[in-house]
Formats: sequence, C-alpha cells, structure tokens
Amino acid sequence: MEREPLIWNPNLWFESFCHFLTINDYLFYLFSPPKLTPGDDLSQSHGLSATLDYYSIPFPAPFSLTHHTLWSSHRPAPEQNRRPRKPNRVNSSTSPNLKLAYSPKRATAELRHSSSIGNRATPSPSASAVASSPFSSDYNSVTAAADDDNGRDRHSRDRSFRSYFQPFLPHFLFPNDDLYRAHPHRSKISIVILVAIVFAAVISVSSVVQRLNAPYLCRKDGITLQCPHVKEPPSLWENPYSATTSWKPCAERREGVISDLPSKNATNGYIFIHAEGGLNQQRIAICNAVAVAKIMNATLILPVLKQDQIWKDQTKFEDIFDVDHFIDYLKDDVTIVRDIPKWFTDKAELFSSIRRTVKNIPKYAPAQFYIDNVLPRVKEKKIMALKPFVDRLGYDNVPQEINRLRCRVNYHALKFLPEIENMADLLVSRMRNRTGNSNPFMALHLRFEKGMVGLSFCDFVGTRVEKALMALYRLKEWPRRFKDGSHLWALALQKRKEGRCPLEPGEVAVMLRAMGYPKETQIYVASGQVYGGQNRMAPLRNMFPNLVTKEELATKLELDGFRKHVTSLAALDFLVCLKSDVFVMTHGGNFAKLIIGNRRYLGHHLKSIKPDKGLMSKSLGDPYMGWATFVEDVITTHQTRSGLPEETFPNYDIWENPLTPCMCRT
Repeated sequence: MEREPLIWNPNLWFESFCHFLTINDYLFYLFSPPKLTPGDDLSQSHGLSATLDYYSIPFPAPFSLTHHTLWSSHRPAPEQNRRPRKPNRVNSSTSPNLKLAYSPKRATAELRHSSSIGNRATPSPSASAVASSPFSSDYNSVTAAADDDNGRDRHSRDRSFRSYFQPFLPHFLFPNDDLYRAHPHRSKISIVILVAIVFAAVISVSSVVQRLNAPYLCRKDGITLQCPHVKEPPSLWENPYSATTSWKPCAERREGVISDLPSKNATNGYIFIHAEGGLNQQRIAICNAVAVAKIMNATLILPVLKQDQIWKDQTKFEDIFDVDHFIDYLKDDVTIVRDIPKWFTDKAELFSSIRRTVKNIPKYAPAQFYIDNVLPRVKEKKIMALKPFVDRLGYDNVPQEINRLRCRVNYHALKFLPEIENMADLLVSRMRNRTGNSNPFMALHLRFEKGMVGLSFCDFVGTRVEKALMALYRLKEWPRRFKDGSHLWALALQKRKEGRCPLEPGEVAVMLRAMGYPKETQIYVASGQVYGGQNRMAPLRNMFPNLVTKEELATKLELDGFRKHVTSLAALDFLVCLKSDVFVMTHGGNFAKLIIGNRRYLGHHLKSIKPDKGLMSKSLGDPYMGWATFVEDVITTHQTRSGLPEETFPNYDIWENPLTPCMCRT
C-alpha cells in the first residue's frame, strides 16, 4: 500500500525549524519564507532539504533521525554513490521519489526514540538511514563527488568568515560563484543591508568630522560649566591653547561698505544723554546711546559725563576719550555731532523741561520700545533728552547687528587719550621687569572700599567699634534699607552663603595660594582706599609680598597730570588690568565685567579668574575641612572660571561675554 504524500504542518515545521537555524539563515527565511500551502509535496516543489544542506546548517544529534523521518528525501543521490538501504515495510518497488506521509503518532514515537539513543555510546541501529539522510554529514560526503561533477562548489560546515555574509551580498560581487545564485528576496535584503551600512558610515564619518571641526565652546549643565577636554597641562598664566584658536573678533568696522545713513536733513531728530556713574558705567551708557540712535535712525549729540555723587568728578568726554577717533570710526553707522545744533536756542530746557525729556524708559527695554514710544516724540520735538539712561537697553531682545554695534563702540571706537594709553603701557612694562627679567604678573581688582562694604550690607570680621561705625555709616547713606538694623544680621548670613559678599583680602590670599600661585607672584592691585587700611591688607601682603599699586610704580610727578580727573586714574587701572597676564576679580561690578569681556574679545588666551564666592564661604566656614580637600575643591571649581569661550545668553550680557553677537569662528 503506497504512503500518502507528506502534508505541510506549520506548527511542527516552525517548532522543529527554530532548533537548528543560525541567525543569518533565520533572517533569510524570515524575509523570504517558502511559499507552502497545506498538502504541498515538499520533495518536488521547494527543495527545502537541499536549501538547508546548501547553507550547511548543523543539526543537533537527537533531531537528525526525526527530521529525516518528518521530511522526504530532497533528491535522489547518484547511483554510484548511493549506499544500500535496508528494506523496510514499504514496498521495494517504490519509485525514487518516494513520498512519506506525516503521522503525528509516528513522529512522536521517533522523537522519543531519537532522544533516548542520543546519549548512547554505541551507534544507532538506524545509522544507515541517518547516513542516507540529506540532513546528515555522511550524506554530504557521499554526494560531494556528484556535486563537484555538476560544477557546484559545496562548502563544509566549517564555514569561512566570508560565507556568513556572502549570501546577503549582491551576486555581482561573486560572478564565478554559482552557489550564491541570485534570489529575488535575497537581493532585496542585500540592498537594504548595503544602504544601511552606507548610511551608518556616512553618519559616523560626518560626526567624526563635525567633532574634529567643532569650536572650543563651554556649555552650562545646571550650575556646572562643561568644557571640552584638552590634552594640554593646566597653566597658571594662560588658558589652554585649544581655547584660543576657535574664535576671533568680528565687530570691527567693515571697510568698503557703503553707508546707509540718511543725510542730516533726513534724520529723525537728535537725542542727548547724560552718562551717569563712574567711568565704566559711563562707558556702557555711551555704547547704549550709539545703539539707540541707530535703532531710531537719529543723530547722537556727544554724551555728557555727568558728575557723580560718589566720584565727585567733573570730567568731560574729551578729557578721557579720543573724540575725533570716536566720531570717525562710527561715521558709517551713526551720525554723531559734538554739540547741540545752533538753531536750538533754549539749551537749558534740556533735562529741565518735561516736554524735552523721555523719562519712562524701563530697564533693559527692547528695541521695539524705542521705535513705538520714543521715536514719535523725537520726530515731534526734533531734540529729546533720555533720562535716566543706565541699563535702558536690553541684550537678547535687540537685533544682533545692534549688539555688534555696541561691541564696535566698546572695543574699537572708544579709545582713551594717547597720554593715558602711554602711561598705562609704562606701568605694564615696569610690572613685567620688576625683578630684572620679563615675568608675568597678575592684576587684582580688590573691591573692598568703605562704600562697597557699606552697600553690600554684609558682615565682616572687625572690632565692635568698627561694626558700630559701619552701622552709623549705613544708616546715613541708605536709611530706607537700614531701618533699625535688626534684620541685617540674618540678611548678611544669607548673602554670604549665596556668594554675594565681596571677598576680603585675606580670603583672596588663601584662594590664590590654593590655586598654586607662589609667594613670589607679582601682583598689581587696582582698588581705592581699602576699608580697614593696612591691618585689613596684612594677610594678603604676608602671603604675597610683591604687591604694588600705581602709586608705587610711578612717581608723584608722573601721576600729577592725571589727578585732576578721578576717571583718568581709573582709566590707568583699567588698561593695566586689561593687559595683565592674569586678572582676578573679587566682586561684581562694571569694571570687572568690562575687563573680562574685553579680554575674551581679544581671543580668550588671557586668563580672567572669577572666584566662586559661594564655595569660598562654605569652605572657609567649615572647621573640619583640611587643606588638601580645600585645594582640590578650589582647583577643580576654578578650572572653568577663567574666561573660556562660552555662549553669551542667557548667563551673561555682552559686556562680560561678547562671544555670541561679536565673535566669529576662525
């Protein structure tokens, strides 16, 4: 009786197939499964056994007999190589294409039988059947000669490294290899894999190139500043060279550009300001005045430096700055005139008449505010004064070209008079050659004057008499803030924890020594009269005896020409600090802000240390902290607080960090 054809059973096929497929072959059959339907004759239509043998898929020993039984022979072996097979219950006259019928009971029985004999030492009684199976290794060796005669190069089970990838590569890469014949599904998979590999390679190469060409730029991560890693060892006197090669100044005047300024008759009007405060606050006001004139397309009258209540100085613009250079350098941006037009006769009306003064300008106003609220009044009155004008223009709410114009004014147009520049160069030269050799030097902006100590409302070490006198001084100068003084103690402690109090000279000395600066360091001190006098300066001078001021570097006769203007002496300190090798600030303010920003604009190679006063307060207030731990904390914290490249907004304004609007990639 002839057996019925082998019937397709998906469940048993999948259960058996997953036992011996490798990853690559499994993926191939996943994307291109045999198109079988129940009742298909597998021995003739699909040659599945031949395909598995072609891929040299290894079979676990217990399953060889079972799978041979479950599936029919994929093809007849050549007569000369075929081994004789023991007769079984099937009629021997059956054709070579004998078809086995699937029987669940028979499959279960043979599976149990093969599992029980899989661990035996003696060969299986049905070894001949296994050898003749297309899934056995013996069958491969028997049919190898016939395969060679047919021109097919059959691989062994020990596949080469290439054989794992070759089936999925395009056929044209192996034109002489008939084993890897083109298959429509395999070609699609090959194209997908190649596209994925090429895409990954392009992404990898582009990311590497982008990383290599990325500029040196530090970024804020919470309160921590993350900077690119550099191979250079840290230096006490300069920033890493890598940080100095990525950015360059680009706010200078552009030569050959046609000016878009209207004629004098087409101007929208004139604006006039009083620059209040000290030298550096006045400098910022001048830069903002030029920017506002550009926004409104108005003519700027040369600003007046207003007498300050603290400085009590009556310096004029031309006593400090080079007026001709100022007007000429900005001639393509803004029209600037030296004085009020002659046709305006009532000059006393400016700043005294409310009809000629704009007083409702908010702090950090956007550019649009001036266009909507100030420009109509300028057009109507032709001449208007802006009062007050301290910090009356924002930073990130104005066009970038306006911020770049402010940088142009600050770093290029506003030049001190030649005599001030020459005297500052002389002081710098003397600082470098104090020991007979050319040595680097540090400039220290020590903000510990009586006015600053009183205004900070912080508590400092001192006797009871000193504290009582300071309380009376605060009550006199700031009565509304002082009140009865009962609330100031808690406020002082909170401000010190938050790092909002000026550093004392002794605290500065300990910090510099922890950073590694030796006792022989040459330090130029830029400050007014230190509160507490020599007693307060003693700790700093004991740890760094080479402290000097401009009064000690220059003779009295050399400085007499500058004493008639307090801002002239401040200008000397400004220039010496700007040209020092290392600049150290001790408290905020316009002076330190402008110095650090200018040194950054020059290329970031000049080190500008901005102390972490919160860390200093916490460390110096901890009685259990050792010196080694303190040194480690100070060095680690201040490695990134030295004026390195960093985006301007939102953590800085353009005076302290002009990178975003005023510097370009090299």
